[in-house]
Amino acid sequence: MEKKRVLIIAQEVYPYLPSSEMSDQTRNLILKMQEKGREPRTFMPRYGVINERRNQLHEVQRLSGVNIIIDDTDHPLIIKVASLPTTRLQVFFLVNEDYFLQRGVMKDEGGTEYVDNDERAIFLARGVIETVRKMGWVPDIIHCHGSLTALTPLYLKKNYSDDPIYRDAKIVYSDYANEFSSSWSSRLGEKLAMDGIDISELGITSENGYSHSDILKLAAHYSDAVASASADSKEEIGEYAQSLGKKYLPYQEDMIEAYNNLYDEISL
Repeated sequence: MEKKRVLIIAQEVYPYLPSSEMSDQTRNLILKMQEKGREPRTFMPRYGVINERRNQLHEVQRLSGVNIIIDDTDHPLIIKVASLPTTRLQVFFLVNEDYFLQRGVMKDEGGTEYVDNDERAIFLARGVIETVRKMGWVPDIIHCHGSLTALTPLYLKKNYSDDPIYRDAKIVYSDYANEFSSSWSSRLGEKLAMDGIDISELGITSENGYSHSDILKLAAHYSDAVASASADSKEEIGEYAQSLGKKYLPYQEDMIEAYNNLYDEISL
């Protein structure tokens, strides 16, 4: 039987970022996928706190050089890669000066959430999608972890549903608790419309910006399955996913084994 290919798009991965519920879970998932005989490929942003020399990142020139236009502004993308310590498993990093290189994850050093997190999520989604297309690598499962990856299912379903790289892939979104509290820009819908994406069908209003609940709704609506990756994840994402007939994975003690079983369920 051919190996199942799992594309993991992660907001955080340990040890490139400090140990946390998300960074530990994504690292353990990568290792479990190899153990189970699957073929994982992992992408994450190259934040400013990541030490390139210590982690031995190096540029992949054949994958670099793409410019991503967001809100009529060009943003160059460079791809770097490193091997997960003590393994041969590679992690690919999206490098961009504007959105990641001089930044933390969701907040600055003073704890203030970045006002352009919506654009950072767009850049991450489009950057990963285009890079995997360049690779010519066809995933069976695409698993998104964290709010910065929440727009990826939307782009995949709206703009790449007929692409031979992605058309048969099943998408999973994992929600983690309390990721952000400040609403994303009220112009998010307008920025998505520049890429030909209309989200008005979901009935989400943008007068006061897009709340965490709105972003979860976007992720769940365009995913094939949704998971509560934290014990304190919002119940509404599970309720919303189930109302749409999506597969829902509630939080449990061993999420990694649960993910492995979920992949088999949705890809049969």
